[in-house]
Amino acid sequence: MSLLQEILNWSQSLPAWQSDAVARLLAKQTLTAEDQDDLFAVLKAGNGIPDPKGRKPKPLTADQIPAPVTETIHVELLAMKNMRHVNAIAENQCLSFSPGGITVIYGDNGSGKSGYSRVLKRACRARDQMEAIHPNAALPASKTGKAEAVFEIKVDGLAQDAYWTDGKAAPVALSSFAIFDSRCARAYLDSEDDFSYVPYGLDVFEGLAKACKQLKVAIEIEHAQSAADLSAFVPLHGDTAVGKLISGLSARTTQAQIEALATLSQEDLAEYEALNKSLKEHDPKEKAAQLRLRARRVAAIATNAISKGVLVDQSVVVKLRELADSYRTAQSAAALAATRFKEEESLLPGTGGEAWRELFDAARKFATESHPDRTFPELGADSPCPLCQQPLAEGAARLQRFESFIHAEAEKAAQERRLALYAEYKPFIANILTLNIDDITYGEIEGLDPQLANDVKVFEHLLVARQQAIKEAVISHQWEGTEQV
Repeated sequence: MSLLQEILNWSQSLPAWQSDAVARLLAKQTLTAEDQDDLFAVLKAGNGIPDPKGRKPKPLTADQIPAPVTETIHVELLAMKNMRHVNAIAENQCLSFSPGGITVIYGDNGSGKSGYSRVLKRACRARDQMEAIHPNAALPASKTGKAEAVFEIKVDGLAQDAYWTDGKAAPVALSSFAIFDSRCARAYLDSEDDFSYVPYGLDVFEGLAKACKQLKVAIEIEHAQSAADLSAFVPLHGDTAVGKLISGLSARTTQAQIEALATLSQEDLAEYEALNKSLKEHDPKEKAAQLRLRARRVAAIATNAISKGVLVDQSVVVKLRELADSYRTAQSAAALAATRFKEEESLLPGTGGEAWRELFDAARKFATESHPDRTFPELGADSPCPLCQQPLAEGAARLQRFESFIHAEAEKAAQERRLALYAEYKPFIANILTLNIDDITYGEIEGLDPQLANDVKVFEHLLVARQQAIKEAVISHQWEGTEQV
């Protein structure tokens, strides 16, 4: 069974959104921001959160990958002919291929080479199918249609024609041809000028893992932003039906439960009127009760303001600044160490950087499977490289030097301080610093003290602005203006 067939079978056991991600990664290798947004939407839809745009998952299907190749069947490509609606390429033309040796196709710019190549990639289910096949722009829309072509092939010596139309499943026989260009795979070049290619489909796992991490971060951010602030319901707490409902308020609370307690019957209204008549406004007990209720609301607001003010006070700034400065210093030391490391021998640009470290970590993990009897990086000069899968030779010693660099003190210190900074910065940016004062409560405060009401609004604005200033300072290392006011 081919690698792509195994990936197809595996993807069928995945959630629909993950199978959709696999299909996209096979088609384009790197997910765009639009892809991430689509996957996030179908992930939420699969968990009961409707998508306003109605996007649906598009799991990987068999017609998106080459069909399984039967070793006993021999297929030869003899010609492409009768292409229609492909750029400005003339119809009823035939492009022949030699069944043996190499066929070289050349011509001036605009002669149609790329058009033939794009049709080949679509018909033979190549890795990259991002390049659109356009019709002849000089023709009116009424005279254009879907691109199509006829392929002369031989299957076990028997000549036959395979018909292809863009947008429909390509003939199975054509998928036995491997179409490769610079857009179909990533190439790595070592110091001996030896090219090696990532096997078609193997990079899907890394891409899917990265997509899962990115979606996890998006979920956490959206969850933090959507967290309900129940402080407004504090005055309703108590040993009553409403108080008990508020205390246990959750996603399982139904609208019917809330409406049942929020609706007054005719008997309730009659009792309310009777009580209202019996209690006069000058009654000190009623006035005291009102004042106590108002005092509790104002105290709750004050407590909330104090607790949220602590989240952006100077101690938080000092701690984040110390962590950020410490990480920046360690990062500079690691960068200097990486520069010296690269100067010791001729290495590719970027060696020692973040992307290179991810690649090296992936090689270390893969070596536990590819070299179960060896301990990384001591694989031996006769062993194949985990990345290029060619004999290591003198690269065995280079692996050990790379491992020593990874475990160098400067590099370890930079990673440790980065994690320490992130552990403080992530919960800080997730804090919601608005006070959530409703109009009625604000009106009460304004009735007591107009200046205090204005100060509350100003204070709330300053909380949010200060949090944003600290967030920007962590990134820019410009701490001016974050002093406690």
